[in-house]
Amino acid sequence: MLEAIVPIGVAVATGFSILITRIHSRVHELDRRVDGVELRVAEDYISKSEFSTALERVEGHMVRIENKLDRIIIK
Repeated sequence: MLEAIVPIGVAVATGFSILITRIHSRVHELDRRVDGVELRVAEDYISKSEFSTALERVEGHMVRIENKLDRIIIK
């Protein structure tokens, strides 16, 4: 009886190990591909200097709006 259980247990453990290894390799490949897409998006769409310039413009507009609101409140 024990002679039949041990090989079955080893076979089940080996099959489970192979399944986990394949799943891990596919998840790793998918993660690598997603990282590549993120890098391409970051490189192709906007640079840090362009973002910084746009942010400075928005901040400048916000300061002007704040100043106008302050003038309205003071009157």
